[in-house]
Amino acid sequence: MQPETVARSFKTTLRRMSGKGGWTSVLVPKGLAPPITHAWARTPVHATACGMTWKTSVFRSKTGEGFLPIPKRIRGDRAEGARIVVAFTFVED
Repeated sequence: MQPETVARSFKTTLRRMSGKGGWTSVLVPKGLAPPITHAWARTPVHATACGMTWKTSVFRSKTGEGFLPIPKRIRGDRAEGARIVVAFTFVED
């Protein structure tokens, strides 16, 4: 089965994972979370947020939630709690 190429878009809040070096990410709504296709419970995607697009992955946590890391170079000065619009499409290997 081929992954969809339609952009999935949603408005969400930045959150920071606890601990030193914790990632800043967004939760991916259950209805939009992609199936796991690669090791480390991830699915490669092209993501767009804060006016920038980059190649990354949506990951699944141990609880089954999907999350998408948002690097500092993408989020800029936006801190935890900031609302952003995120879109992603699947990347075919």
